[in-house]
Amino acid sequence: MRSTIAYTTARILLFVAVTGLLYLVGFRSVLLLGLALLVSGIVSYVLLSRQRDAMSSAITSRLHGFRGRLDAGSRAEDDE
Repeated sequence: MRSTIAYTTARILLFVAVTGLLYLVGFRSVLLLGLALLVSGIVSYVLLSRQRDAMSSAITSRLHGFRGRLDAGSRAEDDE
């Protein structure tokens, strides 16, 4: 959960920073938001790969744990 919050926070902060920089350069209105989404997405793909991998592995391990508990419950029900 911690890695998910860290990655999401970093993505939001990166988007805000890029939006601010583009605003200072002179972009306005919908073009500002669209370009900020595009640029921050590309930059986050490069800069936040380690955090994204950590988040992905944390989510995968939680999902495997949930599936294991679900299977164990199903097997216990079948045994009864």
